[in-house]
Amino acid sequence: MDDKHMQIGEVAARTELSLRTIRHYEETGLVIPSARSQGGFRLYTETDVARLMVIRRMKPLGFTLEQMRDLLDATDHLDSGDALGAEEREALLERVRTYREAAAQQVEKLRVQLARAEDFAATLGARLDQDEQR
Repeated sequence: MDDKHMQIGEVAARTELSLRTIRHYEETGLVIPSARSQGGFRLYTETDVARLMVIRRMKPLGFTLEQMRDLLDATDHLDSGDALGAEEREALLERVRTYREAAAQQVEKLRVQLARAEDFAATLGARLDQDEQR
């Protein structure tokens, strides 16, 4: 990925996360700025932004910070370029598969909730239409 560094404000705009949230993820060790400017400002790379996007996508699905950390750890190891044994690689891939399955289950639950919410909104709309015709 690109080595260009961004300050936290640009990262916040790109990820649609607040500065406070990004700092919180730094405090919890999920995303550490790749560098600091001479003035002490946090500097992030595209890789850091990609990590934040993973976290942003996991959060509404109900994943905990520990689960986010576990998935990021697995993908970091897979992406590291280090030579991995077949068993280690398979174990890491299995961790990723587990999160994929959990995400798919959460997506299905959200689809059901959305369908119910749309049905409710339609019911209210029909009720208002009925009242307006009186």
